[in-house]
Amino acid sequence: MANEKGLDEEPIYVCRIPKQASSYRGSLNAHPVKVEFEKDDPRDPFNWSASKKWLITIVGCAYTGFVSSAASAYPVGYPSMTRDLNCTVLQASAGLTTYIGGFGVAPLVLASFSEEFGRRPMYLVTCAFFCIFFLPIALAQNIATVIICKFIQGSAASTGATMVGGTLADMWRTADRGVPMNLYAAAALFSVGLGPVIAGWIENNRNLEWRWINLAILLSTSGAYWLVLYFFMEETRGSVLLIRQVHLLRKESGDNRYRPRIEDERPSLRELIWISCTRPIWLLITEPVVLSFSIWIGFVWGVLFALIESVGLVFGTLYPQFNPGQLGAVFATVSIGSLIGFITVATRGPEARLYFACIGGILIVIGAIIYAWTTIEHRSNIPWIAPCIGITVFIVGLFHVYLAVFNYLADAYLIYASSALSGQSFLRNIMAAAFPLFTRQMYRKLTFPWASMLFALISLLLCLCPFILIIWGSEIRARSRFAKRLAASHTNH
Repeated sequence: MANEKGLDEEPIYVCRIPKQASSYRGSLNAHPVKVEFEKDDPRDPFNWSASKKWLITIVGCAYTGFVSSAASAYPVGYPSMTRDLNCTVLQASAGLTTYIGGFGVAPLVLASFSEEFGRRPMYLVTCAFFCIFFLPIALAQNIATVIICKFIQGSAASTGATMVGGTLADMWRTADRGVPMNLYAAAALFSVGLGPVIAGWIENNRNLEWRWINLAILLSTSGAYWLVLYFFMEETRGSVLLIRQVHLLRKESGDNRYRPRIEDERPSLRELIWISCTRPIWLLITEPVVLSFSIWIGFVWGVLFALIESVGLVFGTLYPQFNPGQLGAVFATVSIGSLIGFITVATRGPEARLYFACIGGILIVIGAIIYAWTTIEHRSNIPWIAPCIGITVFIVGLFHVYLAVFNYLADAYLIYASSALSGQSFLRNIMAAAFPLFTRQMYRKLTFPWASMLFALISLLLCLCPFILIIWGSEIRARSRFAKRLAASHTNH
């Protein structure tokens, strides 16, 4: 119940709708009574039951899985796509590039709309676009249509790749967020492996091939998922829920003095879009920690999509007896690696995450080296399981690095964490979008072993990042302008 005293002094915080409506009908600006959630208010997402949180977590992670599998399943259809659309493999690869590029660019704008209108509407709208655009891709008569539609689809799919992390942060307190975030990362990588496993057997059937990879599997499963979203995904953005509760309070009480506290602190949608588009880029340019980690994870993420592009070429050349279904099954190594990463990840504080990032960086190098020297042409005595082991080791390392970068930037930049993570996501996806365009040419010109070895050597150089931060990280952040703002914020509070 609202305390009606001291309206001109400290703000009054209303936590629950009064049982008896007030008869006061003042103007909105007259003696405002500011509202925020009570500590134990059940309407606050942080206070939801564990079962409700886990249901929404699983539904959100499933979206991450769908958009990731759509990316990795697409290249499996290159053989039949290039034949039907009379295009080159490079032109077909441009569809994957535009899809991943949409992941990098769209969140800079879409994130602001989720802040203003809530997570749930964004999920429903973007998932609808994600599902619908499988249809024009499957029915396309030229590669230009595929490329354009893949960009639109990737832009919509970016919500599943980026906003799910925000959804988890809306519900889970920092101390409880470790396992949900690990599950989110595992869903992304596990599905990167799962998509091609399914798509490979569709490509292997001459009555189905690339059109049915989109039409039958992805459209039907993602379309059904939209219904799951509609019925089970609830709004998790606390500020949006608070505003809705205040509007309901005004309506039921007839008292227009009630105002959500967040309303006075939140910028306009135009300002949100401007901040969302500029601050992540500014952090990338001015913050050595953000830039170095973003280049590292961006390069490794690019190598992941280079692996996706190279598997068909490498395994198809070394093991010509493999049909498309068997080639797709190779990607099960990605799913296995992500599961091993999920099981072995550390959840005890930022230091442990950074130490595991060091281990992950080394595993990436080892995995790339194994993949390089087990894919030597004209060596028929190397079993197919050998390069698969290399991919698995690489993915285990990638999982630890990806999670460490995500958590370290969140811990280091606090109130600017969203911008720091948006910056790394932008650079990571832009770099990953470029790799499919030169992977096949690179593997042909350098040979399979030396192409992968080049990736290993660059990864070896970049894996110094967490070691440097362990030793000099605090000093580097101390020189940061944003760190000084954070210190001033803590001092004021």
